[in-house]
Amino acid sequence: MSLPDYISSIKNFLTDNGFPGQIDSAVILGSGLGTFGDHIQNATTIAYEDIPDFPQSTVIGHSGSLIFGEVEGKSVLAFSGRFHHYEGHEFAKTVLPVQLAHAFGIEKLIISNAAGGINLRYHVGDLMVIDSIIKQYMMVSEPAVNTWSSDFEAYAQEVKAIARDLNIETQMGTYLYVKGPNYESKAEIRAFRKMGGDAVGMSTAPELIEAAKLGVKTAAVSLITNAAAGVTNQKLDHAEVKEAADQKKEVFAKLVKGLIGKF
Repeated sequence: MSLPDYISSIKNFLTDNGFPGQIDSAVILGSGLGTFGDHIQNATTIAYEDIPDFPQSTVIGHSGSLIFGEVEGKSVLAFSGRFHHYEGHEFAKTVLPVQLAHAFGIEKLIISNAAGGINLRYHVGDLMVIDSIIKQYMMVSEPAVNTWSSDFEAYAQEVKAIARDLNIETQMGTYLYVKGPNYESKAEIRAFRKMGGDAVGMSTAPELIEAAKLGVKTAAVSLITNAAAGVTNQKLDHAEVKEAADQKKEVFAKLVKGLIGKF
């Protein structure tokens, strides 16, 4: 599968600025999870705004920088901030991190996000390994037939096993994608629960579909940063996303390091 021309231009710019032509792993960091960048050794950081043809991330909790360095003896490319469709980006542009990682020949991709808990058994701070997705909207083109689903479910089991070996407790469930940017209503959350959704968010699904098209081995993890509308009586507030992420940042970093080393 051919990649857009701007991917080659971006890669050439990065290699001209000290990035190698081949990188082992890539990580997409969700809302409030950008502090993982502090765990990357010998890091080189370039702001998105300084990279030609690169979109800008405008959401609070997304620093908007590309980091290259080492984790667990592996070379790593970390996207600290992503591009959402609700920010005005076309779906084809929201998957740029996946395409760029593929252009660098990565062996594994780790996708993270902050999500609202739909499953009544979930609590704020839980880490949910995504083993399936529900999408409410047509996004980027998808693989013919869902041949990728069995591979992805197997990857989720592998992630769960690695977390268990690290003594990290995780949930496993279905991520339901919505376009945003507004939070969902109580009625919508009730409907989503009946559909089988365990957590809801505004990213990740397009990236997972693109990774499947490109044949990239991918792990996806949601940090449950808030209860979705109607689960509690509290008003939803983006500030609680950062608070929950801060409380879980070391556990999250431990899991990502384990996945980089063992996945």
